[in-house]
Amino acid sequence: MESSTKEFLKALLAAPRPSGYEEPAQAVVREYAKSFADEVITDVHGNVIVGKNVGAPVRVLLAGHCDQIGLVVTHIDDKGFIYTLPIGGWDPQQLIGQRMTVWTQSGPISAVISRKPIHLLKEDERKQVVKLEEMWLDIGATDKADAASVVRIGDPVTLELGYQEMRNGLANAPGMDNVTGTWVVIEALRRAVEKGLNVAVFAVSTVQEEIGLRGAITSTFGVAPHIGVAVDVTHATDCPTIDQRQQGDIKLGGGPVIDRGPNVNPRLFQRLVDAAIGANIPYQISAHGRGTGTDANAIQLSRAGVVTGLVSIPNRYMHSAVETIALSDLDGCADLLAALIVSLNGDEDFAP
Repeated sequence: MESSTKEFLKALLAAPRPSGYEEPAQAVVREYAKSFADEVITDVHGNVIVGKNVGAPVRVLLAGHCDQIGLVVTHIDDKGFIYTLPIGGWDPQQLIGQRMTVWTQSGPISAVISRKPIHLLKEDERKQVVKLEEMWLDIGATDKADAASVVRIGDPVTLELGYQEMRNGLANAPGMDNVTGTWVVIEALRRAVEKGLNVAVFAVSTVQEEIGLRGAITSTFGVAPHIGVAVDVTHATDCPTIDQRQQGDIKLGGGPVIDRGPNVNPRLFQRLVDAAIGANIPYQISAHGRGTGTDANAIQLSRAGVVTGLVSIPNRYMHSAVETIALSDLDGCADLLAALIVSLNGDEDFAP
């Protein structure tokens, strides 16, 4: 991965982006894209739409959601401890003992989230799965007034953001789901621009996917594409306890995952496979039996229907503080989408 594109990835991972509060990350997208795009638009919903060759009659949409799961402040008690509700799908066990950040109007506030220490838990409490409402945020406040002087109801909260490289080209961070998808669609457009386009391409950093595919619904309706490809993460199954018989054999470093199933146009699926083979890009295949919980579902069902594909990035430990990916998979995914859109003439027939 080139140093400039890695810096773009790291800048995205350093920006807070809980669903409904994505603007800091979207500012990073706008700054990076302005050097190669014809237009960079932020719509009323907060989606950033990066367009190139926008006057061409056939429109292609690439969508990667920038939002991550988080928490939202709902209550401050008399002692200054803070309580929250989840934004998106949390396993509360992932939160015990984590360093957190409250994103306030005046800037980030450091916090920890915890529960009663194990030494003080009663026998029956030790056997129970902790619930989010049984945990609290501690910002070091002396009382409610002290906490309320910096934190407001509705402030978003994330895991402490960061980026850590590992052996063999792996990296971990909170929010790889789905900063990696945003990175891929923007970077794929940049790489395709260098080779020339026959179609209009709109790379969209969508918002609020984690709470209902909301940004993809509005941005797809607005762009009105003929072809759309969503990029998201998928479960890497090359670690203990995951049943590959049901979840497939998906490896970190094995290349982008090209998805098949009712959510995907079969001809576009084959076109993606052909593009991978033609560009000598390693790839993997995953199968789904229904519409997926990704932006691809919203894209496919927009207006009178859109020719839809889904490309995924293998991710270990999804929705945790240590989501782990292979940097080579990101590069491969960006190269794959660039190869696809460069190959489009605008006269393809994707009717099944």
